[in-house]
Amino acid sequence: MTEADWGPEGGVASAEGEVPEWDEPDPSSRASTGVTPWRRLRRAVYRDELSTVERLRDGQAALRDRLTGWVVTLSITALAFVIRIVNLGYPNKLVFDETYYPKDAWTLWKFGYERDWPSGSDAKIAAGDVNVYGETAEFVVHPPLGKWLIGVGEQLFGMNSFGWRFMPLVFGTLLVFMTIRMARRLSRSTLIGGIAGVLITFDGLSFVMSRIALLDIFQAFFLVAAVACVVADRDWYRGKLADALDDLGQADFGGRFGPIVWWRPWRLAAGVMFGLALATKWNSIFVLASMGILSVVWDVGARRLAGADWRAWQALLIDGIPAFIRLVVVSGVIYVVSWTGWLVTSGGYDRSWGSDHPDSPWTIHLGEMWASFLKYHQDIYNFHTGDYIRNQTHPYDAHPIGWLIMARPIGIDAVNDIKPGVDGCTATGDNTCIRVISAMGTPILWWLAFIALFVAVIWWIGGRDWRFGVPFIAAMSTYLPWFPNADRPVFFFYAICIVPFTVTILAMVLGLVLGPPDGPHRRRGAIIVGVLVALVVLNFAYIYPVLTDQLMLYKDWLARMWLRSWI
Repeated sequence: MTEADWGPEGGVASAEGEVPEWDEPDPSSRASTGVTPWRRLRRAVYRDELSTVERLRDGQAALRDRLTGWVVTLSITALAFVIRIVNLGYPNKLVFDETYYPKDAWTLWKFGYERDWPSGSDAKIAAGDVNVYGETAEFVVHPPLGKWLIGVGEQLFGMNSFGWRFMPLVFGTLLVFMTIRMARRLSRSTLIGGIAGVLITFDGLSFVMSRIALLDIFQAFFLVAAVACVVADRDWYRGKLADALDDLGQADFGGRFGPIVWWRPWRLAAGVMFGLALATKWNSIFVLASMGILSVVWDVGARRLAGADWRAWQALLIDGIPAFIRLVVVSGVIYVVSWTGWLVTSGGYDRSWGSDHPDSPWTIHLGEMWASFLKYHQDIYNFHTGDYIRNQTHPYDAHPIGWLIMARPIGIDAVNDIKPGVDGCTATGDNTCIRVISAMGTPILWWLAFIALFVAVIWWIGGRDWRFGVPFIAAMSTYLPWFPNADRPVFFFYAICIVPFTVTILAMVLGLVLGPPDGPHRRRGAIIVGVLVALVVLNFAYIYPVLTDQLMLYKDWLARMWLRSWI
């Protein structure tokens, strides 16, 4: 059996045979010693006779079903779009933090910077009076890209609920697309990629965030795209080392470092995606840092596999410095470019600070524009870390310790205590009806994914399978940095950036349950996986009314609030 046998046909394709010396039996005694415990733990299908070149090309060898891969990807993505677009413009008003971003987007497209809006403007906008903005700049605490994107929908369809939610719908659908592609490449299996796509399609939080005009859905897409590019770069780089060995006609580099791979298109694309994520929300920097380090470590591992021996560590400089440029410098440039509207106009918040403070060292050394730019960023940082935000309270404040088990979902909109006969309420007696939009995940999915996290750690560290480490590191990079900020209001919907990685982990764990296509327990595994995926879909259908503001009897809404903390 080869590594590809766990590929497109199903299951998680095995890791390539880069087994450390302590895990590699002596070839002379292999017949007597058999398979090591670590090999049994990870169910590896590594074949001893694979050459170095074949091991370097493991990613290219496993994913040969390109047509099927695209059919599966596009079919599930289309399904996600259809589910999400239904009644997108309802309710026809600004809900929750839509009171900020659609209005910011509207003035951003008009003036190049965000203007303030008077009290009561939300109701006027809902009534069709959309140009009631003020004359002064608004202090905004997030970079502009997400608002530029929301504004695209407003320019296409108008300043209305459908217009400001259209681009979140597009990027929420693209998030499904990118999750499938990332999971497929990681698992070396189109089936597992498809399972991941189905899971995120029917995740309640992903669904709701695709239908409201907040920034986080854009950030989630760009982060998943960036991580997918980093993984693709790993395969690209190793393929180029394999090509070099083929050209040299050698089995390995024989202790030499080998040729430098100058062209890294996927790493450059990752830098662009990370830059776009940063231009949406600052905390994307944590994923950039973790994935950048991991990517360079992979370069060292690839050189070792190719026979560079101790010279493989030279990759920390030879490949690491260009990696810093492609990832960090490129993302920084993209970030600054996203501020072009503010930079080339004169009315933005803090825009005149440099001219008002000509004696400041910033102004003297950087010039008025860049001094103002730096001052604005200082003000944003102080807002996020200062006493003002720490002293705020919110009824839906949710400590991140409970996010992964969905301890405290957030209410996006609610009309409570609807009396019988009002708005079609069919309640009788003292009973009432309710309409809510609750940004909650699909409970069965989230709880299964939480369990899968522990399996992933075992398979990554104990089974030495790098693929389980990638979504785990990415998920933790979007999750753990919130803990130091838990002294101010934080909300469950921030976890939208975690979801694509946890559903990928769950899909890969389900791949372990499936096992190889010719395995003795394949049928039993397929039944288990099929039942679990079906339960997720049914659970989504059950909570659908509380995701979409449907009229419900109060008792029916309460029946869907399985934990008291959800109320």
